[in-house]
Amino acid sequence: MHKDIESVLVSEKEIENIVNTLAKKIEKDYNDKDLIMVGLLKGSVVFMSDLMRKINLLFPIDFIVSSIYGRGTESSGRVNLIKDMSLPVENKDILIVEDIVDSGRTLDFIKNYLLVKRANSVRICTLFDKPVRRAADVAVDYTGMTVPDSFIVGYGLDYNEKYRNLPYVGILSDRCIKQS
Repeated sequence: MHKDIESVLVSEKEIENIVNTLAKKIEKDYNDKDLIMVGLLKGSVVFMSDLMRKINLLFPIDFIVSSIYGRGTESSGRVNLIKDMSLPVENKDILIVEDIVDSGRTLDFIKNYLLVKRANSVRICTLFDKPVRRAADVAVDYTGMTVPDSFIVGYGLDYNEKYRNLPYVGILSDRCIKQS
């Protein structure tokens, strides 16, 4: 365990089990659909990489880059679209893959944005859900795990662009956050 981590919240093995369970549900639900899997960068990249390899369907992937946090632990509340998808979404079934749903503002914005672009459907898959922080009424269709109101890092989740490479998810120590 890294010295800045207060405790491990989700082990590597637990993450693997969550990913496998989500993949089976998604594969069943999208078996006859025109799926595009869309990752929200940067946080979703590790989760999406593992998830897509477990789904036995043929589908393209794409990415969106947006920002609501910038640097730090608190959301600014304003969603900035930095990079749009390169694939057309009209009449496609979009599955947005996210590392964590916190306030829900980003996903609410992106979901509505894709629906305006005439996607056939837009669903959301998140590894972690933190409903206590929800500020936007956004439905999450696939949730790996509900997490407490702590700042978590690892497996793609970061703090100031660090800790994404940890193979587990841990609670970042308050000491580390206060030093930044």
